[in-house]
Amino acid sequence: MDLNYIFTKLAWMRAQQIWPNGLRYLWTDAFGVVLLTSLYAETGERHFLDEAEWLVDEVERVLGRPRGIRIGEAPDRDGQYFHYLAMWLFALATLSRHLPEYRQRGISLVHQIHDPFVQPGRGVFWKMTEDLSLPYPGYGFGALDAFDGYLAYRLLDERALAREISTMSQLIEQMAPTLSISQDLGLGMMLWMSHFFPEEHWARIQRARCLDMLDRMWVEKGYFCREPGYPQVKFAFTNYGVSIGLQAVNAMPERVQKLHDFFEHYHSGDNYDYDAITHVMACSAHFPGYLINGFQPRGVTSSHSD
Repeated sequence: MDLNYIFTKLAWMRAQQIWPNGLRYLWTDAFGVVLLTSLYAETGERHFLDEAEWLVDEVERVLGRPRGIRIGEAPDRDGQYFHYLAMWLFALATLSRHLPEYRQRGISLVHQIHDPFVQPGRGVFWKMTEDLSLPYPGYGFGALDAFDGYLAYRLLDERALAREISTMSQLIEQMAPTLSISQDLGLGMMLWMSHFFPEEHWARIQRARCLDMLDRMWVEKGYFCREPGYPQVKFAFTNYGVSIGLQAVNAMPERVQKLHDFFEHYHSGDNYDYDAITHVMACSAHFPGYLINGFQPRGVTSSHSD
């Protein structure tokens, strides 16, 4: 862990007006809330917690809708993604470790989004229209979305969300035995999800499959390719997601380090070089904090016991 790396990266992003003073984007901001909360816990510096609260307010102000939260502020980021919403729920659960009122905000959001997105016994729509009135044209059920919801709901409140958790549990029991993920970020996120409930059947199955697939996707230069058979295709932010997943399950530490070294000097030559998602995910990979179950900060302890 190198906090100086994080502080330098955060200062550079702010100076470049990339984040958190750039356009709102729900996935990036969810990881950002977790990062800021983790930095508060690690350092004891209150301004990190204050900034996490400010960020939540900004996301709700800019992206919040009567039901749910829009994907992003840019014109082409309309509609709502369930897996982004689930990551936001995880962020609210994380913040509630120190500010308990955010747990109820997460529960209220679940009550807004669950029924529109979820078809019991069938699946979870990957993307919905902005008002959650119908699935976004051209989009069907997501492969990981039931797992995303199951994790986020359980970490928020198992009692208050018992109905919704039961629905998601039934879906993942149906899906887990045959699900095979072959894309880098999906593999990283599934590994990450599996480490919260490592002894559950779905987690054991998927952890083994994901590690095997990632082994096939490793390129010795220092990265995981986007999917098998495309060794030249690589993205920094998705590799950082893989890094988080591997750290969560304590796997391939040498490759994690090599990946970090590679992307520290890599330039894609496109928008991703300056997109907030690349740099916030880099910070999260270098300092996962509360993304890792059992994180023991050196500064401030949480205000409640899980």
